[in-house]
This record gives sequence, C-alpha cells and structure tokens, in this order.
Amino acid sequence: MLWKLLLRSQSCRLCSFKKMQSPPKYRPFLACFIYTTDRQSNKENTRTVEKLYKFSVDIRKIRRLKGWVLLEDKTYVEEIANILQELGADETAVASILERCPEAIVCSPTAVNTQRKLWQLVCKNEEELIKLIEQFPESFFTITDQENQKLNVEFFQELELKNVVISRLLTTASNVFHNPVEKNKQMVRILQESYLDVGGSEANMKVWLLKLLSQNPFILLNSPAAIKETLEFLQEQGFTSFEILQLLSKLKGFLFQLCPRSIQNSISFSKNVFKCTDHDLKQLVLKCPALLYYSVPVLEERMQGLLREGISIAQIRETPMVLELTPQIVQYRIRKLNSLGYRIKDGHLANLNGSKKEFEANFGKIQAKKVRPLFNPVAPLNVEE
Repeated sequence: MLWKLLLRSQSCRLCSFKKMQSPPKYRPFLACFIYTTDRQSNKENTRTVEKLYKFSVDIRKIRRLKGWVLLEDKTYVEEIANILQELGADETAVASILERCPEAIVCSPTAVNTQRKLWQLVCKNEEELIKLIEQFPESFFTITDQENQKLNVEFFQELELKNVVISRLLTTASNVFHNPVEKNKQMVRILQESYLDVGGSEANMKVWLLKLLSQNPFILLNSPAAIKETLEFLQEQGFTSFEILQLLSKLKGFLFQLCPRSIQNSISFSKNVFKCTDHDLKQLVLKCPALLYYSVPVLEERMQGLLREGISIAQIRETPMVLELTPQIVQYRIRKLNSLGYRIKDGHLANLNGSKKEFEANFGKIQAKKVRPLFNPVAPLNVEE
C-alpha cells in the first residue's frame, strides 16, 4: 500500500502545479516528513541554531545526521569554535568539523581543553593537531576516560612507540586508549612472553612488538587466553617453535586474531586443493601465511579467479603468495603482461606476484627487454665496402 500512496501523492502534486487544483484529499507522502521536520525544529534550541548559523554551519546536515544535539538545553557552540580557531582552524574548517561531528557542541570546554593537552603530547605543534582534528573529529571529541587515555599514551611512549604512530592510533584505534592501562600492560607482557617462548630473542622482540602495535593495535583488545589458545593449536598441528616464530614475524599480531576453528578450516581446504602431505602443507603455509589468515570463502574465490585465467594448481602451489592478491588485481596484472606478449599461464607466477611497487618494477624490466634490441659485441658487422 505504501507504493500506491507514493504514486497517488506524486500525481496529486503534479496536478496541483499544472492545473492549480484544490489540495488532494490525502496529505502528500513527503509532506509528512516536512511536517515532522518543522515540528522538530520547534523543539530545537533556537540559541544553538542561531550560533551555528553564525559560524556558517549547514544546519540541515546536523538535522539529518544527529539532530538530537539541537534539542539539548546546554551547548557550547562559541566556546568550541573558539578553541578550534585558537588551534588555527579557519571559518570553513570550523564549519566542516561541527557539521561532521555535531556532538562536539555538547562537550564542555574544560573537557575539550584537557583533550587538547592530551593530544598535544604526541603532536609536534598546533598545526599538526588541528589537521588531525579536521580529519578525525569524532575521535577527538570522544571525551571519556581522559585520565586513562593519558596513562595509555604515556605507556606507549615508555614502550618507545613513535609519537606519529601513537597519534595515528588515537585517531584510528581509539578503543585501545579506552582500555584500562593495566589491561594493555598485561596484553603486552603476554605478547612478549609468547614471542620469547617460541624462541625469539630479546633483541628482536622489541622490534617485533613495536611493528605489531603500529600495524595491528587491536591485538590489545584480545584476551590473554585467546593468544595462548592459538599458539597451543599451532603446536598441536605440528608447527615447531621456530616455524611459529616465522609466522609471528610475517603475520605480526594478525595471527592472534585467528581462532583455531578458522585455522583448521583453512588448513583442510588448502590440503584438499593442493593434494599434499602435512609436511608439504606446512612449507606452503610458511611461504604464504595467508593460507592460514584468509577464510575458506576468500581462498576459494581467489583460487577460482586464478584458474579462470588459465593458471594451474601446480603453478599456484609453486608460488602460493599469489593468493594474497585479489581477483581484480590478478586480472589487471595479467592484462598488462599480456600487452607485452608475456603469457603468464605458460610461465612462472613470480612476475605476477608482489606488492604494487614490486610488480611495476618487474613490469618495467620486462618492457625494457621487449623494446631494447639485443647487441652481441663479438658478432661480425655487415659493412658494405
């Protein structure tokens, strides 16, 4: 019935424009929303709305995203805008921040200034700070657990994480800073002990830990029990301490995000596809840890994508790292190589493999060989006398 009402209301509106007929019997569908918006605007804090207009804020965006802030009795529009301007934000930047993060205006200026001091612990200057706020306003204006956040920042600095890394974590992994600092310390101890238990050295452990936290800080949200369970499962699968250490070095903390059931499913899938022994499968996993990390549906999709391009199972087994590439990337790279007359299905997959930078470098070498004529310095020259 809803679509009938829509059609009826739209036709009525068209007729009213063309023939200036009397209003339809039923209120147009969209008018209900307009009426609701008007009724809601009557409840809005008019002082808040007027102050936002003063700073060129698009009120429609706020009503659409988080209209509740306009209903609040107590707001701090001018105070928050002044703080942002003190940090160097111009009128356009202030308006953009308040439009994307309207809840900023219900934060007390005292709490925002405390947050400002906290973030300045890891920012070089106010210019860098305001750029972060412009990019991640919601992270900055999440004003909770400020004392705990500060303790976590100091803890990460004690671990010698670079400030630029900590600032990135504040914006993209803010949950980590809301973790009790003692829990984060406990998780770091568990990670250090796990690395040492499988044969890692004290000297390498620090480098490994810092890379782990910078690449995958969400590992700190895991439980110690989950980490121990994953390590024990890999040992039960026949992986030696040295092999687990290799996996830790390659996968960093992503290994600890896998549950035993997921690992078992991925191992069973790969073993069935490649028709290999347990020993051979371990070697494949060590060459390409993605065989553990990716779920069965992802591995299946990537395997089928390679097979559709004419690549054989034997080729994939020889260079399993190609499974780290999405089907779209595989198709793009094969088309580029085909343009040079290079048939990937008849050769080695090494030229298809690697990061974007590595692939482009290999492609450039193949292209150069294709264009450059061969010169044999000992061959006689045909010179007409």
